[in-house]
Amino acid sequence: MTSHRPFRFGVQARTAPDRKTWVDLAKRVEATGFSVLAVPDHFDEQLAPVPALMSAADATTTLRVGALVWDNDFKHPVVLAKELATMDLLTDGRIEIGIGAGWEATDYEMSGIPFDRPGVRVDRYVEALGIIKKHFADGPFSQSGEHYNVTDLNGLPKPVQKPRPPFLIGAGGKRMLGIAAREADIAGVNPTLTAGHVNQDVFDSMSAEAMDAKVATFRAAAGDRLDQIELNLRAFLVSIKGSVDEAINDVHERFPLPLTREFLTASPFALVGPPSKLIEDLLERRERWGFSYVIVGPEDIEAFAPVIEALEGK
Repeated sequence: MTSHRPFRFGVQARTAPDRKTWVDLAKRVEATGFSVLAVPDHFDEQLAPVPALMSAADATTTLRVGALVWDNDFKHPVVLAKELATMDLLTDGRIEIGIGAGWEATDYEMSGIPFDRPGVRVDRYVEALGIIKKHFADGPFSQSGEHYNVTDLNGLPKPVQKPRPPFLIGAGGKRMLGIAAREADIAGVNPTLTAGHVNQDVFDSMSAEAMDAKVATFRAAAGDRLDQIELNLRAFLVSIKGSVDEAINDVHERFPLPLTREFLTASPFALVGPPSKLIEDLLERRERWGFSYVIVGPEDIEAFAPVIEALEGK
């Protein structure tokens, strides 16, 4: 690629034992220079995204907030759209809309929500995207489809950001990469999660070679839209230590699957080593794949600060 978007960084956090801890986390994220605080959307111990994100936004002044990502199957798109527009209004335009078709089987098993085959979930997701975008536009709209039917609805309130808050679409498979290429403002390129749980196949889909194929598919589908889309990645394997060897040993202690040194130093989903190495890796990965928006975990906030100082906005 001949041109690049400037770097920005985010934190994905799940939970906190009380309000003070959560608010302090949001303030630390903002003070360290991160642009975004994101929350996942699962039925485990995590905080519910909407109230958690509103609490974080209320405690900060510039921090953007959003889910990584809302599961489309958990709410009717009209309900989610109204919540998102209200959040954008009450945060003075600091919402980013991450939304996916759903993937983790245990969420569906625990809740009793039907875990339809991937094609059905994606079909429903595409319809929902259309509804949410129309909900944000001026005037009433109708949409009739296989999964949703909306009639003469004028979605109110309208979001502050115009023409709408940015949509982040997470995608790991060919069809979802194509949808992100057509519909997203931010494309989150993910591991392949069609199994419904994390296994060795998921880690295999996180290799540098697998990312080459995913990004090639995305670029081909994006065509003339490519320069309009920010590329995002959630780094899942992060260990910031004094040396690469120390960091790799730390990852091996935390993850029981056989992750080779070659994999951990090449995978775009891994950031291992001292800050100077991470800075080099992120620059090389932006050059190779185009990733400029990178998200890490709350345990990495302070250690990641030198990376932000070196790269944020550059």
